[in-house]
Amino acid sequence: MLSAPLSTPASHLRTNTVIAAWACLVVGAGVILGVPGDPFALALGAPLAVSGVILLFIGLGMNTQSTNSPEEIAAWSPDAVKMPDAGRPMYRVDTSLDPPIRSSILCGRCGHLEWVDGSKPSFYDCVDCGTPLWIKEEE
Repeated sequence: MLSAPLSTPASHLRTNTVIAAWACLVVGAGVILGVPGDPFALALGAPLAVSGVILLFIGLGMNTQSTNSPEEIAAWSPDAVKMPDAGRPMYRVDTSLDPPIRSSILCGRCGHLEWVDGSKPSFYDCVDCGTPLWIKEEE
């Protein structure tokens, strides 16, 4: 599996909390208004709707800033895994946008991960299995 540094389960906590809040509000209001005058419906729907309001305030008040430090982001690297064979060599190239510009090259045939300085080179042969991954054609 390939890892994504900013896609942790905690990154969607705010969205999930707001969705749960609206669900509680809608179900609570539906129970109260669906059976008008019933004390059991009021006893069930009112706490559900009030908890929905509380969850909504909590969800909207959550911090959405990334908790990853610049050092953690700079130290990220893809998982060194083999990729499925598609009839030709598969590879993955990730290039950093911030200096120092570095590119990671993952050979899908053997799962070898190598880092090169600069952007994507014009050609590359895997140093582990010797497979030519790409050759940039001249235009």
